[in-house]
Amino acid sequence: MHLIRVDHNRDLASQLQPAVEVLQSGGVVIFPTDTVYGIGCDALHTAAVEKVFQIKGREAGKPLPVLVASVGDLPRLVRTVPPVARKLMEKFLPGGVTVVLPKRASVPDIVTAGTETIGVRIPDHPVTLALLRLSGVALTAPSANFSGEPPPRRVADMPMSLLEQVDVVIDDGDAPGGVPSTVVDMTSSPPRILRAGWRAVEIEAWLSALPTDSLDD
Repeated sequence: MHLIRVDHNRDLASQLQPAVEVLQSGGVVIFPTDTVYGIGCDALHTAAVEKVFQIKGREAGKPLPVLVASVGDLPRLVRTVPPVARKLMEKFLPGGVTVVLPKRASVPDIVTAGTETIGVRIPDHPVTLALLRLSGVALTAPSANFSGEPPPRRVADMPMSLLEQVDVVIDDGDAPGGVPSTVVDMTSSPPRILRAGWRAVEIEAWLSALPTDSLDD
């Protein structure tokens, strides 16, 4: 396990290069996000995704959230983005909202638990965004913990038995959010919250205020 302690007074790209190389070669990285720390790999690399499941002890029937750097990256993963979903993303992303959309066939079934949808998010964190842009991959982003344990806000919260199983750990101090993302299913009409987390009350109010005719666009 290679540890990177982020120094914001130094060039970020050069510090993250070991993690970038690991992601591009099918490895696994623990990294900070704007919610909690995540454990990630290239979401389109089936063998790498299987490693994430094994490390976490995660049930195979549970889908993984995926991070991208921008809305422009979504066509690699999703078939369509309904207008109402675009409005939600314009309002709340980047940030702690995972948007469930119809997936492309190129996304491995293990990522989506065999379903036809994928949960995607644009994080609001400089290190995560730099990692996404430099690596050019979409990142799986479940919390960096063993399944069933609390999601960690800092590397110090993670057991060594977890850390030693990954290739690179990026330590950037406390994750600012401390709560998981809110998951919104935009494939249903009306859209519905599947998991309440970051700004859930505000997001619920926004969804409730949507005009009925906007859901048919």
